[in-house]
Amino acid sequence: MAAGRLVLAATPMGDIGDASQRLRDALGTADVVAAEDTRRTRSLAKALGVEITGRVVSFYDHVETARIPQLLDDIAAGQTVLLVTDAGMPSVSDPGYRLVAAAVERDLPVTCLPGPSAVTTALALSGLPVERFCFDGFAPRKGGQRREWLRTLAAEPRACVFFEAPHRLADCLADAVAVLGPGRRAAVCRELTKTYEEIVRGTLGELAEWAVEHARGEITVVLEGAHPASADPAELVGEVETLVASGLRLKDACGEVAAARGVSRRELYDAVLAARSV
Repeated sequence: MAAGRLVLAATPMGDIGDASQRLRDALGTADVVAAEDTRRTRSLAKALGVEITGRVVSFYDHVETARIPQLLDDIAAGQTVLLVTDAGMPSVSDPGYRLVAAAVERDLPVTCLPGPSAVTTALALSGLPVERFCFDGFAPRKGGQRREWLRTLAAEPRACVFFEAPHRLADCLADAVAVLGPGRRAAVCRELTKTYEEIVRGTLGELAEWAVEHARGEITVVLEGAHPASADPAELVGEVETLVASGLRLKDACGEVAAARGVSRRELYDAVLAARSV
């Protein structure tokens, strides 16, 4: 029997009108629908006026590994397995990567029905230079790990997109201010495509202050890429003195500017002292 195929399908993030006709057709014809949340998938199908005729199985993080062998056997037996998550594209910070890798390993066909993506939607709405970008999934939950991750972005020239839980957003942005400096630009995109969609743009300092009271819903953050490092730390003395004037200690101000601009903290500190002695 000819092999079937695995079909990855993007689902709406909020607005049901974003569902493609191909998604509608696939939900109604697939032999197996593997869903992150079977109830949400059945509700989606009902809202789209589609009757799911195939077998519906759950496919979320805790059962993913156990489900894979049977799904691969279904594909090998000639069936079409449709993989959907609660919103957006499977395998992008959602279940699916391991199933795709296993299907590829067995040389089984894999295809994709493109559609809504929080990543590209946020990039387009950010108002930042995003010709080149990286995607880092969810920000680390623990403060120490999060700050270490942010340090890897200090000199990253590409824009960075990441997800964050609303109850951690304020802490995350506060850490970003401490590590990257308050002047780096970013955009917080919340409830994309939904009724209360909101895009808040500004510096990290401004966004960190806003997030204390206003972080709600599903959050996607776009962080501006780092500017090219200055060849001469003396050119950055003014930025340091501005932070010092706002109340920061000289050492801390040098650390923030050095991290944001990709220069040596020691050389910047020495440049500030030299400028003050003139």
